[in-house]
Amino acid sequence: MDTGTAYGRQPGSYRRELTEVGAGTPMGELLRRYWHPVGLLSDFSSTPSKVKVLGEDLIAFRDGRGRPGLVHPRCAHRGTTLYYGKVEDRGIRCCYHGWLWDVEGHCLEQPCEEGAGAKHRDKVRQPWYPVEERYGLVFAYLGPAAKKPVLPRYDCLEELAPGEFIEADDSSIGGGGPPLIPCNWLQHWENVVDPYHVPVLHGSFSGAQFVAQMGAVPKVKFEVTPRGVKVESLRPAEGGKLHRRVTEVVMPTLRVVPNPRVAKYGRVESIGWVLPIDDTNFRIYVAGRVTEKGELSSFRSKMAGKFWWELTEDEHRRYPGDYEAQTGQGPITLHSEEHLSGSDAGVARLRRFLEQQLKLVAAGGDPACVAFNDKDAYVRLEAGQELLEASPA
Repeated sequence: MDTGTAYGRQPGSYRRELTEVGAGTPMGELLRRYWHPVGLLSDFSSTPSKVKVLGEDLIAFRDGRGRPGLVHPRCAHRGTTLYYGKVEDRGIRCCYHGWLWDVEGHCLEQPCEEGAGAKHRDKVRQPWYPVEERYGLVFAYLGPAAKKPVLPRYDCLEELAPGEFIEADDSSIGGGGPPLIPCNWLQHWENVVDPYHVPVLHGSFSGAQFVAQMGAVPKVKFEVTPRGVKVESLRPAEGGKLHRRVTEVVMPTLRVVPNPRVAKYGRVESIGWVLPIDDTNFRIYVAGRVTEKGELSSFRSKMAGKFWWELTEDEHRRYPGDYEAQTGQGPITLHSEEHLSGSDAGVARLRRFLEQQLKLVAAGGDPACVAFNDKDAYVRLEAGQELLEASPA
């Protein structure tokens, strides 16, 4: 008798509280307690551009005084989109009736209401979000004003060696594919605390995508930290030494991963922010220390010696990477169909950590990594890699 067939299989389900990011959802409200990168500095210009973050459609611009602005797309007057607006010295002017809005949504002019009617312009305000510039990126805060934290600084991007500078990238380095990745953000973020996929997916299955020593199955230690989950991996290295590698996931969505090509040892070189565009799309903004312009792109992995966009469809099938594995889980993976094992301890710990943060916010508290002064907002990370002397047997 045949048993265990797929006949009669019930539809699977996913954990909505961990994956859905829209306003009012548990994860959406948690993530809205943090700053998120929403573009490169150059994305905020005198030409309005469309931005989508956490399921919200917005318009980005930079006024004639150099101030970045992020506003709701529907003009508060009659609702046409500000995507067709004209950026001026003091703000953005709606194409329909010419109302002028500054970067904080104040109405500065109502051309058709000059006279007595114009005095009421201070009673209407265009919905907007605070933005700040750092590390070549524009960060936005989409949460409650009373809970707005200080925009964090990170030691690996602040303490530069001679000749180093910060470079930013919006092409989803670390995502293994194109800039916009069509699956839920958590599928990628969990991957950071899954070191066992490295020797399989990036090693034996698709050929060595990094360097030979990364193909070894590591000895792993997982640890929950006050800011997320840390993974320490030990692998054999040249000269009988050990390669110690530490990666971290840090709230809200940071992937803190040393260069898998192990070009050099030391502290982590870059930080990636996994930005949920909506429930089924994300992208990664990266900022890192470099000594040459364009160096950040060298951190991108290759499959069969090619970049992702250079592979044929057949090569994508023969040499899958993170993009193929994670989008292959579906738009939002079905958690009810999973069978987690011991090697998934990092994933399990991350989910429990997120559950705790959701409870904190629901109870009116402040989640991990939220700081309200500059001192507490300076973050020292542990991620990096080094060579250790092997312990005697």
